[in-house]
Amino acid sequence: MTKSRRTSVSRRRVLELAALGLAAPAVLRAGAARAAYPDRPVRIVVANTPGGPSDIIARIMAAALQESTGGSFIVENRGGGGGNIGMGYAARADGDGYTLLLSTSVYAVNPGLYDSIPYDPLHDFAAVAELATSPNVFAVKPDLGVKSMKEFVALAKKNPDKFNVSVPPIGTTPQLEAEVLKGREGLQKMASIVFAGGGEALQALLGGTVQLSSGVLAPAHPHIKSGTISALAVTGATRWHDLPDVPTMKEAGYDDFVFETYTAIMAPAKTPGEIVGKLEKDILAVLAKPDMRAKLAKSGFEVQAKTGKEHMARVAKEIPMFRDIIVKAGIKRLGSG
Repeated sequence: MTKSRRTSVSRRRVLELAALGLAAPAVLRAGAARAAYPDRPVRIVVANTPGGPSDIIARIMAAALQESTGGSFIVENRGGGGGNIGMGYAARADGDGYTLLLSTSVYAVNPGLYDSIPYDPLHDFAAVAELATSPNVFAVKPDLGVKSMKEFVALAKKNPDKFNVSVPPIGTTPQLEAEVLKGREGLQKMASIVFAGGGEALQALLGGTVQLSSGVLAPAHPHIKSGTISALAVTGATRWHDLPDVPTMKEAGYDDFVFETYTAIMAPAKTPGEIVGKLEKDILAVLAKPDMRAKLAKSGFEVQAKTGKEHMARVAKEIPMFRDIIVKAGIKRLGSG
């Protein structure tokens, strides 16, 4: 029998065995491996330093997913570069379901802020699910003696060189809103002190090295409740449910001033669809639990619970929206992130 003839018979035999189910064990083993996901630790990459809003919600979600799936979920902080370092790292990770990204609004801001970024927001990731949003908040220390945004602005205008504002990384919505405020009120001489993460930016206010903080509500919330810092205004469309005395920016005299920070889970683009689907189902189930919603609300987050498809629709809408805000605010584009 010729070699070509033997090859033909061999191939035909494999097909016959498959038809009889004799080749099924290999297929079953592959299916079982996927069904067992996750069978080793899953990393949730946070593109910021510890203590900020993205870190807070990542740790809450990691604990909840660990409990609901029986798997192991850990948080890995990779801050710097306005979030680009962590997002670029996650974009290049293996698409096996064991590296995820906790994304925030920066994901949609940076394409309009930097000349080049290390990820393609529409093609390098598969959206798993949107988690929650949090309004931002302008806050001061009580001993500054101001009770409203207008009072702070009036005080800062008297001596802008001696006033500054702490913000999280460039490209975050708190950083953008601080620049918008400065532009509207003629406070360009008030320095913006940029920190690698929201937690560090808040610590600057707590430590008295800055006079104003522009940050996400989540990490500031317990300090506002305890009276350590005073919230002048929140940047959501409505007042926060357990801070009824804190006005919105619109109520404080600033029209068209709604800034929020969203959080979502993303996976590298080549992650198998069945794993993305399983994660989406698990995450949405966790977010549907009343105790989880209450825990997130207490931490300063409002649950959104959107599918991956719904989240990508938001991203596609917000990329040009933030680009327009950046242009109108006169914020200079940055080099490679």
